[in-house]
Amino acid sequence: MTSTFTLDRGTAPLLISLPHDGSHIPEAIAARMHPLAQRAPDTDWHVGRLYEPLAKELGASVLRPQLSRYVIDLNRPADGHALYPGRKETGLVSTVGFDGEPIYLEGEEPTAEEIQRRVNECWRPYHQALSQELERLLAEHGRVVLWEGHSIRSRVPMLFEGQLPDLNMGTADGASCGPELQQRLQAVLESQSRYSHVVNGRFKGGYITRHYGRPGAHVQAVQLELAQLNYMDEDSFAYAPEKAATLQEVILQLLRQCV
Repeated sequence: MTSTFTLDRGTAPLLISLPHDGSHIPEAIAARMHPLAQRAPDTDWHVGRLYEPLAKELGASVLRPQLSRYVIDLNRPADGHALYPGRKETGLVSTVGFDGEPIYLEGEEPTAEEIQRRVNECWRPYHQALSQELERLLAEHGRVVLWEGHSIRSRVPMLFEGQLPDLNMGTADGASCGPELQQRLQAVLESQSRYSHVVNGRFKGGYITRHYGRPGAHVQAVQLELAQLNYMDEDSFAYAPEKAATLQEVILQLLRQCV
């Protein structure tokens, strides 16, 4: 598995990481999956398309994987520990999707050796690139913000009850981000009325936000989980440009607070 990610280096003290943007599943792996899983339905569809023009405007770096989270989830710890102990969630190399249905055909689940191989070939290169880019920007600017861009279907009964708020910002309950930046970001969310929002609700930030956010060392990390119905059709996965453009205006305001 080569070329598992792309990194576009920018000039601003901002790195946008999109760890679930990839949807590619190698044929040898897809052949062992149920047909519905081969579509990679739990992809953070189109987040790269949402963020790319905003990153260019601000001069931000963008890190994007090519492989689906079904191959390996880059926002989970490499040892497979749960992010939300006691709650249902998908894992490092998940065997069930967000619908609770099995991903793999019976008897075709990845072995421990295969999982470790995926960690070595896919997970570690992404995190090495992420770490190095943060170090580069920190050395150049003396500070850096890591922005974790995510999205998910607005209703996923396995993970949460009812409909998810439109904008879900997470800072690991304030541990990954300084209070000043968090307050500025919350002010942006509160200044608009089009989208519902919550801070440190169901999504407090995944492994990347929690691991790399070190406010005391001038590295702040913030996760934004978008409800997909605000910029796409959740059934067909089709992008909705007009809806997306309206959402991008709010995201751009948030990102400006980071730079």
